[in-house]
Order: sequence, then C-alpha cells, then structure tokens
Amino acid sequence: MFEVERHCGPTPRRLRETDLPDLVTLSTAAGWNQIEQDWLRLIRLVPEGCFGVELDGHIVATTTAICYGRDLAWIGMVLTHPAYRRRGLARALMEHALAWLDQQGVEWIGLDATEMGEPLYRSLGFEAEESIERWAAQAPGHIAGEVLPVGFEAELDEQAYGVSRRVLLEHLAAGGSYRIRNVGYALWRPGRLAYALGPCIARTPEAAERLIRACLACRPGENWFWDLLPANVAAVELARHYGFTPRRHLVRMWRPGRAMRPRPRFRNEWIYATAGFEYG
Repeated sequence: MFEVERHCGPTPRRLRETDLPDLVTLSTAAGWNQIEQDWLRLIRLVPEGCFGVELDGHIVATTTAICYGRDLAWIGMVLTHPAYRRRGLARALMEHALAWLDQQGVEWIGLDATEMGEPLYRSLGFEAEESIERWAAQAPGHIAGEVLPVGFEAELDEQAYGVSRRVLLEHLAAGGSYRIRNVGYALWRPGRLAYALGPCIARTPEAAERLIRACLACRPGENWFWDLLPANVAAVELARHYGFTPRRHLVRMWRPGRAMRPRPRFRNEWIYATAGFEYG
C-alpha cells in the first residue's frame, strides 16, 4: 500500500525497467490484464515513449506512446493509482506524451478510451470514431486446432492498418503465433486474468476461424480475452460461436498531429482481433 504525501506536483519522466514492480502494482490495482512481461515489452519497444509520474518513491501514473513510423502513433496505458487520482496526473502525462509526439512529427494519434478517460481525451482534441470491445470466455475444454506454421504476415498486417507494425509483431510473436501464408495470422500471449488473443488479421472469415481455433487449442479450458471491432460482423459472429461475450466497451478516438497527410485507414473487415488497447 502506498503512503500518500501531498507536496509534489507531477513531473513526468521516462519509465525504466527498474520501475516494473510499481507498474505491475498499478495495472493490477486497475483490474487490468497486464503482467510484468507486458510492461517490459512496452519499455523495450519504445523506451523514449513510456512516461510515468513518480511520487512518494513510486510510479503512480503512466502513459505510453508507440510510433508506427511518422504516419501514426498509439497512446495507451493511461493509468493512475486510485490513491493519487483527481490530482491532474493523467492530464500532465497526456500533455507530455502529445508534446513528445509533436516533436517526432507524427501525423495522426489514436487511442482506445474508457468511459472514465473519454472526457479528458476530448478536452485534448480527440474525437470519437467507433466502438471497440473486449470479449471474454473460457475456451472449450476439448478443442482440436489445426497444425499451422508459426509466424506472422507483416505485409498483410500493413495492408490492414496502412502502417508498418513489423517491430511490434516481432515482440508480440514471442507469446504464440500461427500463420497462413498470404492469407492471415494470429498471435496470443499470457495475461494476469486471461490469455490475450490478438492481433488476428485474415482475408476471409474461414481463415480467421482456422487461426483463432488453433490459438484457443493451445490453452483449452483456460480464460481468454478477445479485443474486437464490432464493425467487423464476421469477427463478432466468430466470437459468439466460441462462447465469448462482451465484457468491456471502449471508444476508438483520433487526434491530428501534423496531419499533413490523410489518416491511415484500417481495413476493419480484415481485423478479427486487435493487438490490445495499448497497441491499436
């Protein structure tokens, strides 16, 4: 339990690997699914874009910003420990992250907003576009998955998102991966509360079903989370087929950076599972 003192204003700094115990405490207090490996992945993926506020000897608030080249950045992990809320820490971190992204010359910035965070993001210039949901289920206890090659399809992912996410996929694939050459791929990884399915990109519902079934078969009978876009009706139908039901409802929001070029357009009909709210 943190002992709260009220003498310091927020001063964002970069997160370090030595902060990992505080970071896990922070996400656990929020009821989120991240484990230490998730935080470590973020810090190693974009060390200059992970920010926190340290008060009373602990990291008590965070924000991360991942750049996919200069076309797109994604903000995530906007967290404040319950004992330190209503002190402007989230706003200070968001403003710090946005200023850093401006320095990088990023064109567009996206995020997935909780109901609690949406008013803050609107005040910072973000506009809502569509819904994104987290679905959950216990995988069937007896499920046979097809034996598929491991790996991912970076070029197909770039066609789906309009930006290269190869480095992110290389990091995420360490959990588990399956691919169908030139047709689709699916990744999965462990979490504190459930295994996380995604991303999954596929040209057809049939390919998505093969890939997702293979993932679920790796951990039969276990709890799973699946983040999906309700706009992809085929993804919703597939999730229901495997017994998933919606648990969390967020809003995907956008804000222009330099905005000298049109915003990358996602091919939602190919996106059967996202990489997680922190990655887009």
